[in-house]
Amino acid sequence: MTITIREIEANGMSFHCREAGAGGEPVILLHGFPETSHMWTHVMPQIAAAGYRCLAPDQRGYSPGARPDGVENYTYEHLRADVLALADAWGAERFHLVGHDWGAIEGWYIAAHDADHRIASWSALSVPHTRGFAEGVRDDPKVEGYRGLLKLMDTVGVAEQTFLANDLALPRRFWTSSSAEEVAEYVAVLSQPGAFTAAFNWYRASRLHTRALEGGVIPDVTTPSLFVWGTEDPAIQRVAVERGAAYVKGPFRFVELNAGHWLVQEQPDAVLVAILEHLRANPLAQTMAQTLT
Repeated sequence: MTITIREIEANGMSFHCREAGAGGEPVILLHGFPETSHMWTHVMPQIAAAGYRCLAPDQRGYSPGARPDGVENYTYEHLRADVLALADAWGAERFHLVGHDWGAIEGWYIAAHDADHRIASWSALSVPHTRGFAEGVRDDPKVEGYRGLLKLMDTVGVAEQTFLANDLALPRRFWTSSSAEEVAEYVAVLSQPGAFTAAFNWYRASRLHTRALEGGVIPDVTTPSLFVWGTEDPAIQRVAVERGAAYVKGPFRFVELNAGHWLVQEQPDAVLVAILEHLRANPLAQTMAQTLT
């Protein structure tokens, strides 16, 4: 199944997107940090071949045409508005949502605030419900290294220089499971003026995840949810996983993989199986009927 690349105008900006599949139920896939929609090329063709149509945008800050200045433009609310506007522009009133890393953080927020029941199913990779994840970041001594990385990301100017130094030597350490083609795209996008600042602004607008600890910011999720976690993830340990599960009140499936953080690159077949099983278990018509009863 071929992946095509197109620009979509949404929320007053232009998003660089990958698309696969000509028909079937819509699936929107959200990448994380520091990646682009290229991360989904490992699974998009197979999801499309299974009868779905897929859209994976380069998100706010990663698309050159969607890179506003200012930390205040990268809040959960802005990220949610982008996804819903992209869905509208793509002609998807209801859709399945999949997200990895920051795409998962964003997706939990969208699912938690889905008053219009637009999300038929939600699949999160690596990051559990954001409230539980934030509690783990705050409390778990095993993620001290990640807390140090967050502090670096919050230092305006220093973080950008550190990540760009020596041909992006630091982020290249994250991409060891990615193909050369994928790494080349990440480098090309994140080397653009202002791109790393925009990517860090996701963290800065969330106050290094502490905003999620405030009551009501990210409520319980009742949308049928899948969470796939790598047991060797250095930033997300079992403390966060267990606490996150407490905030999922609807149908919930949890899959553990013997992998690290970059699940799609490390275990694409297992990730694909989990996502397809979840999509098939929650067709749009069925989940809408459940919502109305």
